Amino acid sequence: MALAPPEFERKILAPAQVARWAGRLPRPLVFTNGVFDILHRGHATYLARARALGACLLVALNGDASVRRLGKGPGRPVNALEDRLALVAALQAVDAVTWFEEDTPAALIAAVRPEVLVKGGDWPVERIVGAREVLARGGAVHSIAFEHQRSTTALLRRVGASARAAARKIPRRASGARSKGRAARSRARGKGR
Repeated sequence: MALAPPEFERKILAPAQVARWAGRLPRPLVFTNGVFDILHRGHATYLARARALGACLLVALNGDASVRRLGKGPGRPVNALEDRLALVAALQAVDAVTWFEEDTPAALIAAVRPEVLVKGGDWPVERIVGAREVLARGGAVHSIAFEHQRSTTALLRRVGASARAAARKIPRRASGARSKGRAARSRARGKGR
């Protein structure tokens, strides 16, 4: 028997149908975007703070090819778009999640016309894509300061360093086991003489 998809998957909205679903979202609508590759505490706190700025939070994720063009590093994104969408949708602070394949979400912002546009503290307001248009309509643009200094890139570096350290230990154990095995075989041959 096939199970029904989890309830949170209803929050995933296709960008091709943006005109149909954008009008149904509660207003004021808060819009943010990003990669959200490996979720951490910084992401969860940031999204909760963004959600508090309006009646509904829409998160737009960079598609996989878009992430690669950002130059985040080899092997990024670690998680494929459909997995990232599901994880972000599962967060309580998120009301809806969609994606974009372009380098920026400018077209999506123009289509959904959010009243509030938000990015993380590393983005000055004047550099946030769509800020000028949202402000011209009387909306607000926020750069939310980081409360927890977390980074997916830094996390991946730590994981990589741990993996490299573990890999350096494995050959020594393996070569030690081979040496013990050779010594045991040699002793066994010596006893047989």
